[in-house]
Amino acid sequence: MAVNLEHCRTFYYVVKCGSITLAARRLFISQPAVSQAIKRLEQEVGCTLLCRTSKGVVLTAEGEVFYVRVKKAFEEIEQGERELASMLDINSGEIRIGASDMTLRFYLLPYLESFHKQFPNIRISVTNGPTPETLSALSEGIIDFGVVSTPVERQDGIKLIECTEITDIFVAGKRFEGYRDRTVGLKELEKLPIILLEKNTSTRRSIDAFLSDNKIIVIPEIELATSELIVRFAERDLGVGCVMSGFAQEEIDSGRLFRIRLDKELPKRRVCIAVNSKKKLSASAEKMLELIDTDKMLINRK
Repeated sequence: MAVNLEHCRTFYYVVKCGSITLAARRLFISQPAVSQAIKRLEQEVGCTLLCRTSKGVVLTAEGEVFYVRVKKAFEEIEQGERELASMLDINSGEIRIGASDMTLRFYLLPYLESFHKQFPNIRISVTNGPTPETLSALSEGIIDFGVVSTPVERQDGIKLIECTEITDIFVAGKRFEGYRDRTVGLKELEKLPIILLEKNTSTRRSIDAFLSDNKIIVIPEIELATSELIVRFAERDLGVGCVMSGFAQEEIDSGRLFRIRLDKELPKRRVCIAVNSKKKLSASAEKMLELIDTDKMLINRK
């Protein structure tokens, strides 16, 4: 059975509008043209689909079965048209971003604030999670782009654009005052109650690799889900925490925490924008990336 798509479209709107007259207005065609399209569709499917009444049209039993499928198909088409229009319209739509608490707070947040002021009608959705979760969401199309930190395992189709440099540090409170004014050897970390992020984070992978390369064995006293929690735990003298330097700056400036100076600094890392090269970004997401770093983005994404 081969049916004409335009005949199906006319059928869909006749049922949706409840009459041939209203459907003709909706489709901007004449009533005879609508009636002719329905007649041809019925010839194509080999049965009567509609019955005219004084109140409009009524589906036959066969028509009801056919309409369920036609309705679903054209609703999907209409949804696709809406989503496409949203992608092309910079003044509406939604941006879906994935970021960790660290990259969100110390890199992305100022850009979100600026973008929202320029485009208040665009909805911004931020999914908070570690780098592996963000990359997974990006691959699955759940988010438009991610803001992650190195080290990052390379994945097919994922493009990384390096942005700002970040540094990890160890911080401690009054309980560890004896370490404040001296340089601490890496080996001494083995004797301290260390607080680290959970293992499913890029920060933790970086720290573990650094310690392993220097033959330092550290079994964390406490493992936490966010850098914010590490700072709070360190403030309460529950251990020596490792965080990105900016995360504890307010506490360091106030004297509630201090930075432990190591005889060998932790390696520099980078915040990166992650995009899925296999998927087309919406106009609003493109504009957001341009706001972050126009020249750099356009060069690296070619």
